[in-house]
Amino acid sequence: MDIIDTATYPIDQPDSPAYHALVAQCRADLADNGLFNLPGFLHPEALRETLERVNPVIATEAFVHRRTHNIYFKKIILGLAPDHPALQLRQTANHTICADQIEGSAITQLYDWPAFASFLADVMQKSALFPMDDRIAGANVMTYYDGEALNWHFDRSEFTTTLLLQTPSAGGAFEYLRDLRSEEDPNYDGVAALLNGELDTTLCPQDAGTLNVFRGVNTAHRVTPVEGEIPRINAVLTYFDAPGRKFSAEEHLGFYGRTTP
Repeated sequence: MDIIDTATYPIDQPDSPAYHALVAQCRADLADNGLFNLPGFLHPEALRETLERVNPVIATEAFVHRRTHNIYFKKIILGLAPDHPALQLRQTANHTICADQIEGSAITQLYDWPAFASFLADVMQKSALFPMDDRIAGANVMTYYDGEALNWHFDRSEFTTTLLLQTPSAGGAFEYLRDLRSEEDPNYDGVAALLNGELDTTLCPQDAGTLNVFRGVNTAHRVTPVEGEIPRINAVLTYFDAPGRKFSAEEHLGFYGRTTP
């Protein structure tokens, strides 16, 4: 695929020593840091063309996702009192467009490319990974203007794949705390401590064109408020280890303002 730097990242050559070395390095970074970054993953020309493609759509068709929410994006957590400090409310604001609005772009080409899903599966040591059967939720481009942010949350999928398309003038940093919870332990007190500013977190600087993958289901993360005239723009690609996954109608309305492509 000519939109990505396969000379540096040979994900289209799964039988090559270079591919296996790349997978091993990504696995090591995941183990050490809870994430891995591939700078320059998207070719500069493809990055320029992608921004030219998505910017008019962002300007005219984006859903303004502006809401007050807790870290779980759920109104009720069974077994947790409504006034528990882990359910503190935060503000999120961004502008979202979806795969069905930018079909044929570098974003949807990458999302639908079987070799890319196979590479992610190899890194995550899974037998296979599949794009969602959901052209609203599967691949998104999110824009954050001055003062806007994506606040603390956990993701629904086990891990999260993002591609930074444009760095902002200032702010807009990816901040995270890995392994804050587990399937066995929701660690509500730890979540409360994070929201109260009592835990050390990690900032992850990135340049435009960087692919970033992290374990989003148990890693609390956010995008800090953007500052200045240049917005932050990134793509989010969601895969699952079983085919056919879709968001519910309630989730579609909450995140995208519509229920059908």
